[in-house]
Amino acid sequence: MDYLPIFLRLTNQAALVVGGGTVAARKVSLLRQANACVTVVSPGLEDSLSRLSADKEIEHISGPYQDDMIKHYRLVIAATDDAEVNQKVYQQAKAYNIPVNVVDHPALCSFIMPSIVDRSPIVLAISTGGSSPVLARMIRSRLEALIPASYGRLASLAQKYRSAVKAKFSDVEHRRKFWEKTLEGKVTELVFSGRDKEAENTLQLAIDNNDESGLEEKGEVYLVGAGPGDPDLLTFRALRLMQRADVVLYDRLVSEEIVAMVRRDAEKIYVGKEKANHSVPQEDINKLLVRLAKQGKRVLRLKGGDPFIFGRGGEEIKDLFHENISFQVVPGVTAAAGCAAYAGIPLTHREFSQSVSFVTGHLKDGSFNLNWNLLSQPNQTVVIYMGLTGLEIIGQKLIEHGVSHDMPAALIQQGTTKNQRVISATLSTLHEKVKAENVVAPTLVIVGEVVTLRDQLRWFDPSEPGSIAINNAL
Repeated sequence: MDYLPIFLRLTNQAALVVGGGTVAARKVSLLRQANACVTVVSPGLEDSLSRLSADKEIEHISGPYQDDMIKHYRLVIAATDDAEVNQKVYQQAKAYNIPVNVVDHPALCSFIMPSIVDRSPIVLAISTGGSSPVLARMIRSRLEALIPASYGRLASLAQKYRSAVKAKFSDVEHRRKFWEKTLEGKVTELVFSGRDKEAENTLQLAIDNNDESGLEEKGEVYLVGAGPGDPDLLTFRALRLMQRADVVLYDRLVSEEIVAMVRRDAEKIYVGKEKANHSVPQEDINKLLVRLAKQGKRVLRLKGGDPFIFGRGGEEIKDLFHENISFQVVPGVTAAAGCAAYAGIPLTHREFSQSVSFVTGHLKDGSFNLNWNLLSQPNQTVVIYMGLTGLEIIGQKLIEHGVSHDMPAALIQQGTTKNQRVISATLSTLHEKVKAENVVAPTLVIVGEVVTLRDQLRWFDPSEPGSIAINNAL
């Protein structure tokens, strides 16, 4: 180990940065995050440093570095492109036993700056000893995805009650087990789900009553939006809960790639539903969620798109609420947003559409009864979920209520996945064009002038090679 990893407290300590360019600005930003009192010495300053100086957020000594400037500082960073100045700063800092870092010159450093994952008060530092800063940043980006931001709040909660736990449990081994149960159980999940006050009350009650049973996790349901298909659109929170679940309920709108990302040993139950062919009726799914949670299991309900946009999430949590079962709802990228973006169709545009309406192609009782007058208003985009079967009726009704038969329209098949296809036409011709193709559900229909922008804005269509690049002409 070439470097000993340490954390240096710089709150209200004087730190000197030699140099006023972009690299110096990055170092100043880090020092200010550590609450250091920063002085910059340089003949000039780049814009962000100049603003900080004007606002008295940093001190600026205008002019070149002079001998012995560093002797009253707690830490020094040299960030200039002048090798002679950098060498001088290093030698004088070494003489005064002041920690010094010369950017991009490991041989002139008594310490090096790591890549940082900041979950204050938790801070992770990643270093390659100066051999490959790019590799350190790559490792940091992976850790950023694995470590929720909520860990900082959890650490703050533990810090707040550390003395109380120590006073309550005099035995070191008892305290260790108490904190293990706390940090691996209910309190942590409450913090991660944003219920900090409930987490604090649970922890306080366990301390007061010397009873750790309340810290143990009980059955819970996670309603997680899996997005329209591309695994890259999952949220960090969704991924974390997918790895915690004991049992998973999923349907046909959740892609195989996403199901494969669930914890490997979790029980997987397919509850796929199709129009007029429900392998598991919705009422049975609701009952199954309740039954599994009451068995003490962590139940993941993976739903395509977003649970609360035509995802029946409201129906499923109704029974959970009445049965007093804890649940979390994790939003997902809804099909309208995801599929439209991947197809290069903006849902709103200042010239063509100032509003957007989401509607479903069929209701719970199988009827097809929409507010056609509202959907036929000008300067809007209409997005129809599950509209493949009723596509012909949709076109007829909109035209009957005043929408031009030449209004641009598009159907997106299996959007954001490798099977994505986009069929563009007009409102009067889309049905026949789709009928001539072998279209496979799920699909999304978009009606509005914004569809005409597809050829200009398309950035990603898995079925069309070369569509990755954005058209920079706009």
